[in-house]
Amino acid sequence: MPPLAGADALTALDPVFAQLAVGAGHNLWGLPHLTMREKAFICLTADLCHPHLDLPLSMHVQMALANGVEPEAIRELYRHLAPYVGYPVLVTAFQRLSELGLPEASDDKPVEPAPLTGPLARAVRALEDVDPGLATFSEDQLAQRWTRPHLSVRERALACLVVDVFYQTLGPSLRLHAELVREAGATEETLRDLLRGVAEFGMPRAWAAAQVLLPKPGESA
Repeated sequence: MPPLAGADALTALDPVFAQLAVGAGHNLWGLPHLTMREKAFICLTADLCHPHLDLPLSMHVQMALANGVEPEAIRELYRHLAPYVGYPVLVTAFQRLSELGLPEASDDKPVEPAPLTGPLARAVRALEDVDPGLATFSEDQLAQRWTRPHLSVRERALACLVVDVFYQTLGPSLRLHAELVREAGATEETLRDLLRGVAEFGMPRAWAAAQVLLPKPGESA
């Protein structure tokens, strides 16, 4: 959460906790290698992973809008994350967006799948050796998402990395999304800031992901 957003609401719940929460919020919002949009998407993705669809989601939606994130971009983030966090969770999340007064969707065009290339195509081919049916489903879901408008590939991959950290899917899924985000221009400092930001939502998960994602001293990325 941003340093001051929702502070009064938190104080009403517990004044000491409010101080701790505001202090933790300063950590994420002070990180230099993530954009304000990306920080907003981290918070909104974290809400879906817990899921926190009441006060935290309300504060994070307001914060995203206040920092210039378009309503359709919030909707697109949710669309993108549906197969990663589960379609049923997103049904409830979209209902919550309506309750919060987010404008109705402006994008109602038919979904047009795009052929997979690069790391996404390689991931599906690797999955075919494990289970062809799961590979087919995964290819269909991925093809519907990664080339859509409203979010960049980097923003999509960073959000997926947040899911990986929360769900501790620290194998092929994390490696795929880390490769995608690096191809989209992210640096090791970007990934370090991502983990530092996610630590606000659960330090042990961030620690475990850091052990896998970040190079050890003296190692190359």
